[in-house]
Amino acid sequence: MVKKEKKKKTHVPFRLNLLFLGVFVLFSVLILRLGVVQIVYGDDYRRELEKKEEVPVNTPVPRGKMFDRNLKVMVDNVPLDAVTYTRYQETKPKDMLETAEKLAALIEMDPEKITERDRKDFWILTNPEEAEDKITKKDKKVAEKMAEEGKKKPEKYLYDLQLDRITEEEINSFTGDELEVLAIFREMNSGMELVPQIVKNKDMTKEEFARVSENLESLPGVDVTTDWDRFYTYDKTLKSLLGKVSSSEEGLPQENLQDFLSRGYSRNDRVGKSYIEKAYEEVLHGQKAKVKNIKDKSGNVVETEEVTKGERGKDLILTIDVELQLAAEKIIEEELMKTKKNGNTGLLDRAFIVMMDPNTGEVLTMAGKQIVRDEKTGKQTIEDFALGNITTSYTMGSSVKGATVLTGYQTGAISPGTRFFDTKMRIGQLQKGSYRNMGWVDDLTALKQSSNVYMFRTAVNIAGGNYVPGAPLRINTKAFDIMRDSYAQFGLGARTGIDLPNEMVGFKGSETLPGKLLDLSIGQYDTYTPMQLAQYVSTIANGGNRMRPHIVKEIRQPLDNNETLGPVMQEIEPTVLNRLPMPENQIERVQKGFKAVMQPGGTAAGFSSADYNPAGKTGTAEAFYDGPNRKNYSEPVPTTNLTLVGYAPFDNPEVAFASVVPWAYQGRPTNTINKDIARKVMDKYFDLKKERAKAKSTDPSTVEKVDNSKKAQQGQAEVREEQDN
Repeated sequence: MVKKEKKKKTHVPFRLNLLFLGVFVLFSVLILRLGVVQIVYGDDYRRELEKKEEVPVNTPVPRGKMFDRNLKVMVDNVPLDAVTYTRYQETKPKDMLETAEKLAALIEMDPEKITERDRKDFWILTNPEEAEDKITKKDKKVAEKMAEEGKKKPEKYLYDLQLDRITEEEINSFTGDELEVLAIFREMNSGMELVPQIVKNKDMTKEEFARVSENLESLPGVDVTTDWDRFYTYDKTLKSLLGKVSSSEEGLPQENLQDFLSRGYSRNDRVGKSYIEKAYEEVLHGQKAKVKNIKDKSGNVVETEEVTKGERGKDLILTIDVELQLAAEKIIEEELMKTKKNGNTGLLDRAFIVMMDPNTGEVLTMAGKQIVRDEKTGKQTIEDFALGNITTSYTMGSSVKGATVLTGYQTGAISPGTRFFDTKMRIGQLQKGSYRNMGWVDDLTALKQSSNVYMFRTAVNIAGGNYVPGAPLRINTKAFDIMRDSYAQFGLGARTGIDLPNEMVGFKGSETLPGKLLDLSIGQYDTYTPMQLAQYVSTIANGGNRMRPHIVKEIRQPLDNNETLGPVMQEIEPTVLNRLPMPENQIERVQKGFKAVMQPGGTAAGFSSADYNPAGKTGTAEAFYDGPNRKNYSEPVPTTNLTLVGYAPFDNPEVAFASVVPWAYQGRPTNTINKDIARKVMDKYFDLKKERAKAKSTDPSTVEKVDNSKKAQQGQAEVREEQDN
């Protein structure tokens, strides 16, 4: 039998398959890796390839403007040529110094802001070898030990040693040119990273601006732009009320720093520091432009793009009538200087008048002036003190008697027509009375001739007292709270709600003796602000609604065209804070008494000749001087405050006022400055009204302004109806 030979098996196909499998796996890994690179890290590698990154930068914009009620510009922005510097992440101090030296050859810089610390820092920067010599080996060992123990950063410890060891001679060795470089370097170094910092904007000449513009390529981080500064059209008029704005150097106020930063502000942003500028900061600040800096991997900016366009702040239309305001200020100044020539006026140094629409609460005029003496030169100047209308308070005297009579009605202590015999009252050893004995008087006569005794008897009844001449008077001391709570419904002794910060409430007397209750009833115990007095008389004038006074009338959208006002974004609606809890006929009774005050036989009879049918109430308060010079007197100095409140026309009130003159005279009466100021300002109001009506009738292009009075009256009627129901 023939044996068959076994066929020899080949291993080539298996090895090939193994090779193919290996190649397939490797290709799969490569494809997977490419997919990861492309899909997952594609953007990162593309950015790395382009060597660019995007960094958003906010740039500030001008604030909104302020206009008076007749659309006259009161606060504007003045453009300023400016040089800015932007510090980047990779920027080193020596690079900044080099740029500052180049910039110093192109602009002039005042070194007055340079501090001793600035000089020391600059000396170390410009003298590195000498600064290094001030550190010993022992110092370095101490620093190393501190670092090991984690107590303090060694760099800061050594730098502080260098600062301490710089001599006076060394920091005073800089030349004028070097100080100019330091002044520029100081401004460049004070800004935040990637935020443009203003190096110079004040007193920048056109030549300087042009030189910098022509050399920007050799000045890394430097740019030219247009900055702004606040401009007050009417100089000092209402400037304290309009408020202040921080400079770019001041930046954000430290006390509100974190709040501002959380709202997207930069540290060197300019913000409102006081009053209207501060109260309406969110509105006036505007929307900053957003700019994108495109940087290469080394940190150099290679391109800048605008992401969103900036928009200046929104505009405010104020309730103020600036023409009337200017006239009121001039009248106050003239009357102050004229009255100071009379005797017994050594303490007289200020006067106020507030005018408002009693139906809407719109403040038309908020004038205040104060005589200020320079302690060094002795020279006197008259300064704006409009803020005194809400930040200072005084005893106002008989002007508040309308509130006393209405409180008497409300509590049932008196009724319309109630009569008292006006003769001096004797309470134990205390004697109190009117300026003359008037005999039998009713509520109308008491207001017309300003009977103190009528108010005393009303207060005694409110307190449940029983007046017996010569005997002690026992009262329920809760009467103080009853009367004050009632006064607050008129705005006396309560915040008026005006849209301004730092409003004062006034002071309440602490004693509860019967005589003090009588003083309270005639406005000679608690203190009130001129604005509170204006709100009080407005409440009576409009029939019982306490209106919230406000300075801002409208908020307008800004337009690119600076010559045109934008559309109304928000109109400030009249706000009724409360309604007097008494029938209309009782309020009308007091209104009738107020009208009698300004008729023949009344205490303000001088107004009887006015053709605008006024009504009001005078006030004279015996007080003690508590002004700025009180430290010069060892004993309290008796003085007299003069006031006058009113409104017109009587049958359809459109304007209410409060005239307040503290410390008008000492001793014997010598002037009627409160009445003189009020009469002249009220005359001016109605003269302006006639002039404008005539101009409007002859100029068909005149735009009719929004009138809130009818709207407010309608709202008041609705509130009154709800109260009555």
